[in-house]
Amino acid sequence: MIKVNLLESVTDRTGGVAAVEARVANPRGQGRLILVVVLALLVAGSAFDFVSARSARAAAQADLAREQETAAKMLAIKNEMKELEKRTQEITTRIDAIKKLRESQQGPVAVLSSINERLPQVADFRLESIEQKGGELTVKGDSPDEAAVTQFGRSMEFSSGLFSNVSIETERKDMDVPAGAKDTKDAPKPTTVTFTLKCKYTPPNATQSQPQQQKGANAPANQIAQK
Repeated sequence: MIKVNLLESVTDRTGGVAAVEARVANPRGQGRLILVVVLALLVAGSAFDFVSARSARAAAQADLAREQETAAKMLAIKNEMKELEKRTQEITTRIDAIKKLRESQQGPVAVLSSINERLPQVADFRLESIEQKGGELTVKGDSPDEAAVTQFGRSMEFSSGLFSNVSIETERKDMDVPAGAKDTKDAPKPTTVTFTLKCKYTPPNATQSQPQQQKGANAPANQIAQK
C-alpha cells in the first residue's frame, strides 16, 4: 500500500514558493527579471519590425514589378499605335497618289471618249490633233464636206455643258493627186475641208448641276462661227 505524506508535500510547495518570493524580493533578482523582460520585449519588437519590414518590402517589390510590367505594356501599345499611325499615313499618301494618277490619266481619256462620241458618221472624216491647255480645247482635222464639220460642231455645242463656247474655222484645200494617177482635164480636182475647233472643256462632275440641254440638229446656225 502506497502512503503519501501530505504534510511534507505541502511543506515542500510552501518552501518553493517562499524561495521564489525571496528571489523576487531581492533587488538583484528584480533587476535581472526586468532585464529579461525588457530583452524579451526588444527581441519580440525587433522580430515584429523585421517581419513587418520584410512583408512591406515584398509588397512594395510586387507593386513595383506590376507597375513596371504595366509601363512596359503601355510602351508597347504606344509603339504599336505609332507604327499603325505611320502605316495609315503611308497608305493615305499612296491612295492620294493613286487618285491623282488616275485623275491625270482619266482626264485625256475622258476628253477623247467624249469627242469620239460626237464624231459624225461620215467616211474620211478624221482628226489630226487634239490639244488641251487647262480648260481650253483645240481640235484640228479635215472632212470631205463642210456639212459634216457643221454637224460635228453642233454635237460639241449641245453637250449638256461638257463643251461650251464652241467656234470653228474652216478652209477648203485642194487634195494632192497621187503619183501615177491619170490627169484628166475635165475631172474636177478633189478638195477637202480642214477645220480648227476651239471650245472650253468642263469635266463631267462639274456639269452635273447644270440644267440638261436638248441635243439636236435644229440649233440656230449663228451659234457656230464659221470662216
